[in-house]
Amino acid sequence: MNVNELIEELRNSGIHQESVLQAIQDIPRELFIEKELEDLAYENRALPIESQQTISQPYIVALMTQTLNLKGTEKILEIGTGSGYQTAILSKLCRTVVTIERIPQLLSTAKNNLESLRFSNIIYVSGDGTLGYEKEAPYDGIIVTAATPTVPDSFLSQLKENGRLVIPVGTRKNQSLELWIKRDGEFRVTELCPCRFVPLIGQQGWNDLNQDV
Repeated sequence: MNVNELIEELRNSGIHQESVLQAIQDIPRELFIEKELEDLAYENRALPIESQQTISQPYIVALMTQTLNLKGTEKILEIGTGSGYQTAILSKLCRTVVTIERIPQLLSTAKNNLESLRFSNIIYVSGDGTLGYEKEAPYDGIIVTAATPTVPDSFLSQLKENGRLVIPVGTRKNQSLELWIKRDGEFRVTELCPCRFVPLIGQQGWNDLNQDV
């Protein structure tokens, strides 16, 4: 499958924001995966990356980005830099991306790839993503690319009024992608679709000793 075929598949799956589709058209996904998997770059599927992590399925990347409803002026917090592919899509569509990654090697690789594309609106943070990043708060949107059993309080407190949080919630094996919108200090929650992400490890997420499956 090539990028044009992927775009058509995404359209048929309900991705309708032209800005999101254009970003996916523009960003070379093959840059963010292993060389031996480059032939699969535009397949609509998740792929393994280093450190036992994954690069998300393009549909999920597009859906999560579309759900943020970006206009170009926002500051977005991304929890889980991973390969940097989702970061790149966000960087095309908003004013500033603050991205947090707990695995230093992943962050280093992603930063090198993103800098090779000359993105200049990204703030890179190494640390526990479950705590958010208070220094740059509040955020117009928060996107979480790993699954948590419950939504961390840090995310809710760092979200602006009318801000949007897109996050997978559930067990380690079965999750639902949720949209949380903050209005008058309260949160309205909408379930978007079933999903499966790697676990969000940290103080307010999973820990390595947790046996829940």
